Amino acid sequence: MRFRPFLWLTIVSLPALLVLVGLGSWQLQRLQWKNDLITSFESRAAAAAIAVPAADAGLDDVEFRRLSLDGTFQHDQEVFLTGRTYEGNAGFHIVTPFQLDDGRTILINRGWVSEDYRNPAKRAFSQTTGRVSVAGILRRPGVKGYFVPENEPDNGFWFTLVPSQINRHLGLGETAINQFYADAVRTSDVVTLPIAAKTKLNLRNAHLSYAMTWYGIALALIGVYVAFHYQAGRLQFGRRQED
Repeated sequence: MRFRPFLWLTIVSLPALLVLVGLGSWQLQRLQWKNDLITSFESRAAAAAIAVPAADAGLDDVEFRRLSLDGTFQHDQEVFLTGRTYEGNAGFHIVTPFQLDDGRTILINRGWVSEDYRNPAKRAFSQTTGRVSVAGILRRPGVKGYFVPENEPDNGFWFTLVPSQINRHLGLGETAINQFYADAVRTSDVVTLPIAAKTKLNLRNAHLSYAMTWYGIALALIGVYVAFHYQAGRLQFGRRQED
């Protein structure tokens, strides 16, 4: 075989090939990370409920753990997370302060309602009064995405659930928990408003297909590179060389 590579084509192709292979390998790493995340979430969510941790407790080992929540909802101070969907329908998530039996207050994301049920007067059935027990899981404060607007408390627009901001806006005081909040979870197959979260995580995991796409483009680049040199007579195999 005889091979005389084009300098400029090699200079362009080699870095591109390295980038494509690197992207494919990164997606495989993301695949493993996503699988570990799903496994961790489901195992923690299925574990026995724990008491609400202290505000200064580490959260690495308790995030997504079930919480034992006993206390009273403060429905008059609920807020709404804008831009939430359920099965393709637009609506809101209701976030309600919950006064625990120990005197602290934790925010609970109770779940989704449509625009028609944003007004509490239209869903009086959901305004549970008195002391109740709530099934929930511990969540860290939300992180604003790049394209997500900033929260506008004075205008009633909440896009990211950051407990410290909501607690400060509602004036809940020093007993309010800023370090984490709780997601209410469904305890039966009966769907009621607000529609709470499910404990079975349904994350989209397409990293394997992304990896195959990047690797496929890398193979295509190699094919084009080889074909170009072959057609230009710069890549010759034994039989053609004898001819």
